[in-house]
Amino acid sequence: MPDIAPSTFREASMLEAAWTIAVRELVAFFRQRSRVLAAIITPLFLWLMLGMGMGQSFRWEHGGGGFLAYFFPGIVVFAVVFAGIYSSISTILDRQKGILQSVVVAPISRTSIVFGKVLGGTLIALVEGSILLLFVRLAGIPAGAVEVVLAIAVLALLCYAMTGIGFFFAWMIDSVQGYHAIMNLILMPAWLLSGAFFPRDGAATWVRVAMDVNPLYYGLSALRHVLWLEDEVMRNALPSLWICLAVTGGLGLVMTVLSARAVTKKTL
Repeated sequence: MPDIAPSTFREASMLEAAWTIAVRELVAFFRQRSRVLAAIITPLFLWLMLGMGMGQSFRWEHGGGGFLAYFFPGIVVFAVVFAGIYSSISTILDRQKGILQSVVVAPISRTSIVFGKVLGGTLIALVEGSILLLFVRLAGIPAGAVEVVLAIAVLALLCYAMTGIGFFFAWMIDSVQGYHAIMNLILMPAWLLSGAFFPRDGAATWVRVAMDVNPLYYGLSALRHVLWLEDEVMRNALPSLWICLAVTGGLGLVMTVLSARAVTKKTL
């Protein structure tokens, strides 16, 4: 019988533990029907209300869909960002219930807790974003199957980065109220300055600078790239797709490292 290195067992145990935690997050989400419905209906309502309300005041030629088309990627990003961030609230609730303490003292790597929680939140956010993409044609965006599949891949990267941010702060903050306050302070300005409501080119200088240093701007720009894959004029007005993917993926990597270090150092 061939020898099996102990590291093989550790790796398998870590992956199994992370997947178990992720599945638990998914099951908890889908058991709350009101949460599932709200996660889908709220962004759709905002998209239709704001899109139709500003339709005559906003001129945008690409795709022929006006503001409804322009705003659609922004509302998809809105949905996945807030889904990924607020799924991390379970970290605080698990700590308050004593569940997280039991997981921490279990014979598994603490890094697996990070991957499990972040992966679970990523999958939840990705499901919500994928459902919203079913309405892409209704928005007037000429996206086919290839564009939608690429959009889901971009969303997966963005979901992971945003959930990583959420987990980091949830691990450091002990109250749900405090977490809500910090996340709203960070997320709302980031989303508003992501290009969801207006293009970068027509904004004031300080707004353009703020958008240039906003990681969410690059995540949304990557989504626009793949949804309008054939529109070279619009894509040329955005940062390079590879830069957008590098910034978004880099953010996810940085937050994974920071979260792993926080979990290792902070005592519950």
